[in-house]
Amino acid sequence: QVQLVESGGDLVQPGGSLRLSCAASGSIISINTMGWYRQAPGKQRELVATIHTWGSTNYADSVKGRFTISRDNVQNTVYLQMNGLKPEDTAVYYCSWSSSYYRAGHVYWGQGTQVTVSS
Repeated sequence: QVQLVESGGDLVQPGGSLRLSCAASGSIISINTMGWYRQAPGKQRELVATIHTWGSTNYADSVKGRFTISRDNVQNTVYLQMNGLKPEDTAVYYCSWSSSYYRAGHVYWGQGTQVTVSS
């Protein structure tokens, strides 16, 4: 099993910044993909960004140029630096972990952290 614990969600004004963190523990396979997804009320969960162990990244078009994903492979932690926040970024943000070498790529999820962008 893999456990994920997120932190960093908060209420922030439009144009502000936040940094989310997610620490993974348990049966960690060194080669994996960690990422962030979000779900706004009444909407489906959507990709925000992912990052592979070797550093390749993928971003949703809506956050490109504003959000940056990074990771610490020693600490098994992934970060999401969010700048230029907009009200439409308001959502519960979920951390994810998966590896093609573990349980056929099953995706593990954190409990979520609330990000609210409002004046």
